[in-house]
Amino acid sequence: ARTCFFNKLHINLDIFKIRHICVFSIKKLMKIKENLVFLGMMGSGKSSIGSLIAEKLKLNFVDIDKEIEKELGASIKKIFETKGESYFRKFEEKITLKNLKLNSVVISLGGGAFENKNIRKEVLRDNISFWLNWNENILLDRIKNSKKRPLSFNATDNELIDLIQKRSNIYSKALYEIKCDNLSKNKIVKKILKIYETH
Repeated sequence: ARTCFFNKLHINLDIFKIRHICVFSIKKLMKIKENLVFLGMMGSGKSSIGSLIAEKLKLNFVDIDKEIEKELGASIKKIFETKGESYFRKFEEKITLKNLKLNSVVISLGGGAFENKNIRKEVLRDNISFWLNWNENILLDRIKNSKKRPLSFNATDNELIDLIQKRSNIYSKALYEIKCDNLSKNKIVKKILKIYETH
């Protein structure tokens, strides 16, 4: 009877181990299929941080703005100037949704992409999203000093701050907010990797 009891205990322990392994494997598989998506204002470091994360995790990196420029053969600035913002936003949606269908890639969104409800819905559905949040004065300096950002042309400081605040309300829907003020690039990367490992 004692031998029978220990045999049952052994069997139950084996079943528990198998179940534990299965649950762990399913979770691991789910994580493998998820994309890491970075969002935030222009100048927040989505491309540089995203590429570093991709390198650390040995995943492919997709910069949506670069993909748009490659597809249309022109800079974002030139596309805005010649085709207009409405055309750009439609094309941005098409390219972004296409890339979000990929598995296990790191994606950097354009600054205004998350305002698009179709893009936002897809990002929040099956991806791990990170908002790189900076103090608005830091962002303001970066945006003003760049000649590549179409929405900063001819905009006053107050208009840019309004844009930052408006978009921040939408960015806050991301799964994780990374407060980047006073952090080096390496510390931001480490913080994101730690979150990802425990996600």
